[in-house]
Amino acid sequence: MGHRSRMLLCMGVALLCAGATACSRSPTLVLQSISGAMPNLKFALTDVNGRAVTAQNYRGDAVLLYFGYTHCPDACPTTLAVLSRAIKGLGTKASQVRVLFVSVDPHRDTATLLKSYVGFFGPQFVGLRGDEAELLSVTRRYHASFKLDPPERDGDYTVEHTNSVYVFDPAGRARLVTDATDKPERITHDLRALIGGA
Repeated sequence: MGHRSRMLLCMGVALLCAGATACSRSPTLVLQSISGAMPNLKFALTDVNGRAVTAQNYRGDAVLLYFGYTHCPDACPTTLAVLSRAIKGLGTKASQVRVLFVSVDPHRDTATLLKSYVGFFGPQFVGLRGDEAELLSVTRRYHASFKLDPPERDGDYTVEHTNSVYVFDPAGRARLVTDATDKPERITHDLRALIGGA
């Protein structure tokens, strides 16, 4: 093999290695992309300890934003259970993820109740509350909706709400959307990719 042939071969191998490295740094995401379609993470709410928090408090972590309420009979616990399984699949990297559960029923979801509820799903789950203006601001920002149904005779009521989970990378950029129909393994895959790409 001549000098020129060896040089071309080496260049080809180098390019292949570089391509493989680039691919390993940016693995293919499998969930639905919302990059460019949704704004960056931004809100002003209150956590279950009465502390005022904003998106800046969660910079550096991958964030999953979900709107629900503790009295939800089906969608909320199902979705949160799926997210819990997905996060456990990250192993030691689970600490780099936060699930922000924003209550759309702050009148019933007291800080104490909300803290107990999210705690059931894991330490990565954070309960957030807001007044009417704050709640409307964050739901409208992400095109989410909620509606309180008329109360029953005993005063109980349900809340219709968007069941999407919005996924943000550690820089706070909107990247993906998912829901309870996605397999936990798919969510784990993309969370690992977002954390690894931080």
